[in-house]
Amino acid sequence: MNYMKEAINLLDKIDACEIPVAAVLVKEGQIIAQGVNSKEKNFDVTAHAEIIAIREAEKKLGRWRLDECELYVTLEPCPMCAWAIINSRIKSVYFGSYDILYGALGSKIDLRSLANSKLKVYGGMEQEICDKILEDYFKKLRGKNAND
Repeated sequence: MNYMKEAINLLDKIDACEIPVAAVLVKEGQIIAQGVNSKEKNFDVTAHAEIIAIREAEKKLGRWRLDECELYVTLEPCPMCAWAIINSRIKSVYFGSYDILYGALGSKIDLRSLANSKLKVYGGMEQEICDKILEDYFKKLRGKNAND
């Protein structure tokens, strides 16, 4: 199964006002949690796709340590999400688009250097698709704002 494509498919469920980012958490080959950005919808600054997926997995597993899990996310995690990923002991992160402004797992900064982390990170998974989705979103947003 292509878990990154599963994350991409979740973007069909995201509200138009949200930056299109989705995440799935996988344990032993099964998707156990998922999330899409819902910061605007929920009036919650922490409602990033990764945080939502982590919270769902913690509830499902009944623990905060997710050391047997892998995270697939369409955009490189920001500092808040990267730190939650590191602290939850997720073993691997696979992301689509690199985030040169806020990416905290290698593009802008690498928070793994501040922790005793064994987190493995793989970027550029389905990057063309993820980049296009983000590019289209921001083009539409800029066009909408230009007409206001």
